[in-house]
Amino acid sequence: MYSSIIRTNEYICALSDFIKLEYGIYAHSITPAKRGFYGETWRLKTENHNYFVKLNYSNAHKQIYERSFPVMEHLRNNGIDFISQVIKTKSGKLSSTFDGAVLGVFNWINGDNIETDETKAPEYQMLAKIYTVPFNGLSIRSEDFSGNSSNRFFNQWNSLDNNTIRSVFEKNCIKLDHRAARLKYFADLCRGDTNGFVLTHGDAGGNMILNGDKYYIVDWDDPIFSPPERDAWNMLCYEGKEWAGCVFHKALRDNGINYILRSERLAYYCYYYFFYYLTEYLDNFMQLGIVNEKMEKYFCGFYNWAENRATYADKTFK
Repeated sequence: MYSSIIRTNEYICALSDFIKLEYGIYAHSITPAKRGFYGETWRLKTENHNYFVKLNYSNAHKQIYERSFPVMEHLRNNGIDFISQVIKTKSGKLSSTFDGAVLGVFNWINGDNIETDETKAPEYQMLAKIYTVPFNGLSIRSEDFSGNSSNRFFNQWNSLDNNTIRSVFEKNCIKLDHRAARLKYFADLCRGDTNGFVLTHGDAGGNMILNGDKYYIVDWDDPIFSPPERDAWNMLCYEGKEWAGCVFHKALRDNGINYILRSERLAYYCYYYFFYYLTEYLDNFMQLGIVNEKMEKYFCGFYNWAENRATYADKTFK
């Protein structure tokens, strides 16, 4: 669970009672689920059905999470059956509020969370199919190429009073300044151009579930209108994975999408997410007072995929 809070039996009983009241679902048991990063995740079992329950307590993510429910319902209504199905409340709402958190209930999908080179082709084919779904009239945030993840990071650093974490940043200040400048450069190149924008997931590869011979893409917490590079950069910006670009372009062509991935957009996402995940770790520390051990390893590419991609962008994109 994102918050790492140990929940008491009293809390679990209150959660069970709330779901019974709001959704008409009578739980035989509620146990923590391993899936999920932003929020608490639970597996709820009834007499003959399983559900996935996700609560988001993060002030930075609650509204984003809440906006994702109409998107998921729209996808399901347009034939996209390889995503989670949202369970509505008894009054027909797509989500609810419990203990100050945004709560969602979904059908449970059996299977393993898996990402390998072999899963890239089905992942990209599913994403390309989603790209073809029309979204006229649905309110969804659009990519603005603001590059604000670096600004947010430096603001957090300036207000940080933990010397251990500050020393990590100070040792890497040249790299941080360089990448902030690179992010601004590519943001300026990309901004104002909405050509090729589609509905993107943002982290489909890390949220693939294999159930028998069928794949699902779950955790649609932050779908936005953006270029396909938002879904492609994580694999394409990595040494030895150049083949993934051919697989991605094939998926686009197979689904009638005439688009070629652009290097400046790939670079933008490499740098944007390098800073984005730094801010996420700092949020975790500031809210909970927990020094995440990953902070020490964040700037070592062997341990951190975001550093790997940023290093790739440093030497590849001009």
